[in-house]
Amino acid sequence: MFSTNLSKLIPSFLNFSKKLLVARWRSLVLLLIGVYLPLQIFGLLAVEVWKNQGGFPWDVPILLAVHSTAQPQLDVIAVTLALFGKIEIVLPVVCVIALVLLIQKRWRSLTYLLTTEIGSAIINGTAKQFMHRVRPHLWEWESLVSEPSFSFPSAHSMATMTLVAVLVILTWGSVWCWVVSIAGSLFVLGIGWTRLYLGVHFPSDILAGWMVSIGWAIGVSLIIRPHLTKDTIVSETPPAEETTLLPEETQLIGEE
Repeated sequence: MFSTNLSKLIPSFLNFSKKLLVARWRSLVLLLIGVYLPLQIFGLLAVEVWKNQGGFPWDVPILLAVHSTAQPQLDVIAVTLALFGKIEIVLPVVCVIALVLLIQKRWRSLTYLLTTEIGSAIINGTAKQFMHRVRPHLWEWESLVSEPSFSFPSAHSMATMTLVAVLVILTWGSVWCWVVSIAGSLFVLGIGWTRLYLGVHFPSDILAGWMVSIGWAIGVSLIIRPHLTKDTIVSETPPAEETTLLPEETQLIGEE
């Protein structure tokens, strides 16, 4: 009797499992590529930096290669562009986006924005204090820019990548997504270049900042599930999910 029931249960389970995986395969792929892999890369970088403060064999050669292009005109461009990656610039931009989402009653998206941005800042601050990696001193750069904090991971890289990743997720499925992705990628790469050109970060600092920001932004989106903004961003009435909890979220609160 037991074997008979088992022979019926196994096919039923396999059929259910197949349907469930087919229904959720996008989320599983996103979890693997968007969360696990970036955090795995960040972890490998962090472990290596922790074991060897000198970093990776490719850190210094890349720094020297970028610095070999130095000239007065590029100095001005690098210093000016680097300003756009500072918290003094990124924070007002985030505040403007938050205000727009608040006015539009996109509260779920606003919660996602604030949670991701605040969490990214906390991750960066704690990682810097924990790792205590000293910034590179391969040439005299103090005359161009002053960076008193620790090096790993890059705050500029994390701030810009987090902002761009959040905007990509919030505009996913709309025509704005391509604009944000292309412009944001160029912006993130540009900020990363300034950190190398000015000699204030190792390449591994920048890569680590990018990876943990991507993993964090996507991971939070899987939990908060922000509304994916459509084409008519300003005038469109937000869906009910933006201002009300989902059934499973209401249930979780009730169980606490």
